[in-house]
Parts: sequence; C-alpha cells; structure tokens
Amino acid sequence: MFNFIITHGPDILEKTLEHVSLSITAVLIACLIGIPVGFLIVGHKKLSKIVLGFANIIQTIPSLAMFAFALPIFGIGIKPAIFALFLYALLPILKNTLLGIRNVDPAIIKAAKGMGMSRFEIMFMVEVPLSISIIMGGVRIATVTSIGVTTIATLIAAGGLGDFIYQGLSTFNQPMILTGAVLSAGLALLADFLLGIVEKKLTSDGLKTETSRKKKKKNRTKQKPSN
Repeated sequence: MFNFIITHGPDILEKTLEHVSLSITAVLIACLIGIPVGFLIVGHKKLSKIVLGFANIIQTIPSLAMFAFALPIFGIGIKPAIFALFLYALLPILKNTLLGIRNVDPAIIKAAKGMGMSRFEIMFMVEVPLSISIIMGGVRIATVTSIGVTTIATLIAAGGLGDFIYQGLSTFNQPMILTGAVLSAGLALLADFLLGIVEKKLTSDGLKTETSRKKKKKNRTKQKPSN
C-alpha cells in the first residue's frame, strides 16, 4: 500500500481533492437549503411532518439507485453525484435544525418578545446561538455520510477515491483497494474532528457550562447506590 502511495502520489492527490470537492459541495448545498427550511417550517407541525417524511423516504433509497435516478436528468459525471449526495445530506441537517429550535426554552422566546425583539432578531440572536450545537451535529453526520457515499460516485464517472477501490477490485490490486478505502475513512474521521472543533467554537460559553453541569449531575445520579 505504501509503495502504491509513493508511486502514485499525484493521482492520489487528484482523486482526494475530487472526493473532498464532491462531498463538501453537496453538504454546503444541503446546509443552504436544509437550515433555512428548518427555521421556516418549525412552527407548522403538519408541514414539518410532510417535509421530514419526504426526506426520510429519500434516505431509504439505496445510494446506487439514487445515482441511477439522477442520470436521466443530469447525465453522467459530477452533477448527478452532487444531486444524489445533496439529497442524502439533507435529512440529518433538516432534522437536527428542527430538533435544535424546538429544544429552545419557550420562556426565553417569550422574554425576547417582551424585550421588543422582532422575529428575525429572535431567530439570529436567540434561536441560532442556542441550537447551533445540535445543528452542527446534523452537519457532521451529513458530512461523514457524504464522504462515504461519494466512493460509489465513481460508477457514474464522477471521480473521487472510489476510482481506486473499483479499479482495484476489477484488477485484483489489493494496495489500490486499501489506498482508496483507508483514505476515504481517514477523510471522514478528519472531517468529523474538524467540524467538532468548529462546533465548540460556535457554541456559547454559557451553553457549554450548562451542558457540562447537566452531565455532571447525570453522572452523580448514576453513581448513587440504589436502595
């Protein structure tokens, strides 16, 4: 495997960049659509159920079938891959956005309204800061999922590290297979780690303290001997 990496360095770098580009593009589009939609439908229970139900149905479609459905619309290449990856990334982002906003204490919203804050001010100054950690959890899930599913995009000529895996399987080249698989897994772990850092940076200190206090209280409750 290491000899393959040394001898095919430029090709590996090119495929890695293709892989990252496909995954990040799909997740960014999912964020740009999923997060605003989540804020818009959070107050409409019936509509939110319909939207989440549709997203859940999409999530149940096998990834290879999803790529196949996109082919008649976008043809072969990068476009159908990004479209399919976007659909897979949409559910966790949308679901966590709704969950994060609904977890905001209604008393805080009432207090903000009592201070004369507008709906947009409440959204950006209250709801977003208090729900950002849950929303980022959805982004992390979507990113890791996209990086994994992108390996199949090679079947529609979209490129990425999946090229090494499928070419290796067709030629029984084990080092090539391991290179594609290990790098894909490494990218997923790295992305989750980096997004975890971003999540901590975006989470307010007060919310971190409250979360830490709740965890300590929960641990103390578990440690108490039962009578």
